[in-house]
Amino acid sequence: MLATPADNPYEEPRSGRLAAWGNALLAGLVPPDNAAAAVLGADESHRVTGLPGDGPDERHGLTWALGRLRVLGVRGLRLAVPSAGHPLGLTGPAPFNERAMAAGEAVLAVGVPLGLVPEVEVFGPAGDRSATVLWRCYPVNDAPPADVPSLHEAEFELADGLRRATQLLTRLDVAGAGPEALRALEEYRRRGHAELLAPGYPPRAVRVLESARQVAALLTIASGGHGAAVSASEIAARREALAPLWRTARRAQVAAYNALVDEKER
Repeated sequence: MLATPADNPYEEPRSGRLAAWGNALLAGLVPPDNAAAAVLGADESHRVTGLPGDGPDERHGLTWALGRLRVLGVRGLRLAVPSAGHPLGLTGPAPFNERAMAAGEAVLAVGVPLGLVPEVEVFGPAGDRSATVLWRCYPVNDAPPADVPSLHEAEFELADGLRRATQLLTRLDVAGAGPEALRALEEYRRRGHAELLAPGYPPRAVRVLESARQVAALLTIASGGHGAAVSASEIAARREALAPLWRTARRAQVAAYNALVDEKER
């Protein structure tokens, strides 16, 4: 079964882990094996294919692949989390953008025009699932990524976004919607203390990412059938109203993951 980041909005995107720990490795802040283990997380395996010079069926482990990217001249990695109508973090060409859109995430290299898109295969019974990931490497355009704000801009936008999301939850009476909404809120609180980003990231990036995840968690709860609105049409209207806040949270997420390499490039 193929999975995308939308399957669990509380989990860190795999492309985020690859970007963060790949940046820490490229900056000389963590050993290669430590970076690879952090990217792997709870997954069964990660392999990389399609790197320049590869044969059609060659696949490599993360440690080798990250080293190869450095040899090719990659100075850093940036996260992209595009969605329909919003190619956030992408540079083109269209075929690569389409693959990234289908996956809901991608990683773009800085210094060499390459992009990686994960193919995630989930297996196992509910409650005991694991995944294998195949990162496919493609050439991309050497251009600025689409619609990515600075960390300062993202922090400013999030402050307003968090206020608006909280107000919306209150208006929808989500807190009093019963055990399902309360369980969703508690799940976010339990996951909210996980380590964010990787060594070398500025504290401001960590704060922005935590705020972005908090906003996303609130929006996920508000988007569902919790609270007073229960009909399909009411839920659809609610999700449409939340769309600008989702964009704010995703823009901030990308700005946080890209902060280490953007700071270095400046």
